Amino acid sequence: MDTTNPFKDQPHSIPLRKLLPWAFYALLPILAIFHLIARPFPLSPSQSKHSLIITTSSSTPSKEIGNDNVEISCDYSNGNWVHDKLGPLYTKCGTVKDGQNCIAHGRPDNDYLYWRWKPKNCQLPRFDPKKFLQLLKNKNLAFVGDSLARNQLESLLCLLSTFSPHDLVFNHGEDNKFRKWHFPSHNVNVSIYWSPFLVKGVEKSDKKNYNTLFLDSVDEKWASDLGQMDLVVFSVGHWFLHSAVYFYGDKVLGCHYCSGLNYTEVGFYDVYGKAFETTFKTIIERRGKNVGPLDVIMTTFSPAHFEGEWDKYGACSKTKPYDAEEKKKLEWMDAEMRETAIKQVSAAKKEARERNMSHNVRFEAVDVTKLAYLRPDGHPGPYMHPFPFANGIEERVQNDCVHWCLPGPIDTWNEILLQVIKKQFN
Repeated sequence: MDTTNPFKDQPHSIPLRKLLPWAFYALLPILAIFHLIARPFPLSPSQSKHSLIITTSSSTPSKEIGNDNVEISCDYSNGNWVHDKLGPLYTKCGTVKDGQNCIAHGRPDNDYLYWRWKPKNCQLPRFDPKKFLQLLKNKNLAFVGDSLARNQLESLLCLLSTFSPHDLVFNHGEDNKFRKWHFPSHNVNVSIYWSPFLVKGVEKSDKKNYNTLFLDSVDEKWASDLGQMDLVVFSVGHWFLHSAVYFYGDKVLGCHYCSGLNYTEVGFYDVYGKAFETTFKTIIERRGKNVGPLDVIMTTFSPAHFEGEWDKYGACSKTKPYDAEEKKKLEWMDAEMRETAIKQVSAAKKEARERNMSHNVRFEAVDVTKLAYLRPDGHPGPYMHPFPFANGIEERVQNDCVHWCLPGPIDTWNEILLQVIKKQFN
């Protein structure tokens, strides 16, 4: 096995600013994130000529695609949440995971449903389920990642169901980790693959309180189906915050938050980037030039909003978005995770181009980190369980400040995804 150290050119000393978020997550919020995410949720083109994360002016030209005017370039990541009296496309949906069904669980406020993301220099249209299915006709779409990937997938299913019914055609694995739905109206398949690291990994258990990652190998639970995919959306991040030991080949590179294991602490930012690098390189190598084009889209890190102890009343009690002027910059870890992933998408585009593969594999990012950061009001909080205060307010209550209510802000992820797909098909 390859024992090359992928971090050989990187210093082993860790700056204080990078240690701060580790210490923060090592205390209380990481316990909450693990409690909420440790129970896995559901499955079983040239390079885009214009990046969706390039800032443009409002006078950006548009190109006609079918019956739509699609802006050639737009920075969807930069903007503000504005009040929207129209509200969501749906309020009930049969595929919503119970823990994100905030309306049915008795969340008393509903103002969080009436906000739309408005990019600074362009427009983000409301989701058009008919157009989405038309663009994906006779194709296979796969979401690969952790429970945030599942959250985005179920948002998409709810949005599409407002136009066309779908059937669950495959359901496998503990906690429904692998599922597939079919939309017969357009012969579209949508799948979810549980893979919280993208690379090969062994999740922590009662016997071993840390994850084990093999950074030189992809997770074959999803990668073995690459030949069947036309569009794949990756979304991972929060599992990289947990205790872990990292291998490259048969060599231990180090670990994160692993006191007592006698390994070098290397943090998780570089490991997070390496997981994407291995994933993207493997896709380029396996796709080949005699196979139809594959669109690879990465959804950037979605920040959590714990305030204080995760199991205390009011852990994420905000009822309105932050104003962009109020929260101008991403903080610490959220910014690092976003930057790391964006860099890997850019590197993958470059490699595909250099290997003359940009017509076969096309990479893009759905950059949601900042717009998610501005929505502390969009999480289930205590309403991850039905009517948590039916017997009065108790000091201790479980809170989900990681995932997103459905309907809710995460529907915007799929509005941006649709615009990315429109550009890929131009």
